[in-house]
Amino acid sequence: MFRKLCHALALPLALLMLVVLGPLTAAQAAMVSTEALIAGPQAAQDRERVLALLERQEVRAELVTLGVDPGVALERVQALSDAEISQIAGRLDEMEAGQGLGPVIGAAVLIFLVLLVTDILCLTNVFSFTRCSR
Repeated sequence: MFRKLCHALALPLALLMLVVLGPLTAAQAAMVSTEALIAGPQAAQDRERVLALLERQEVRAELVTLGVDPGVALERVQALSDAEISQIAGRLDEMEAGQGLGPVIGAAVLIFLVLLVTDILCLTNVFSFTRCSR
């Protein structure tokens, strides 16, 4: 009876071992550089710094003004890789207060001019102070 039980369990146990142990691969070891060890805590500090910036009230107000949900922005920042967070934190160090506003102002002026011209050509009706040229 014991022999029959052993024969009955042998094939299912062999298949179970194959399924469980089959995907295992050999461990790989390598030297870890000093830069790699330092980058871990630095990335965490950079991420905390960027998240702290998003928590500021004036930044949240500006995000709402631009039509961005602060919660969504926070989720996206948390999803960024360490390299992307490091790049953003580096740019924060480089910029002074108000620096980097030029492209935003340029884009706003360009949008205003495009809407003004399309209003004058009667393609849109955005501004009340323009008259259609037709």
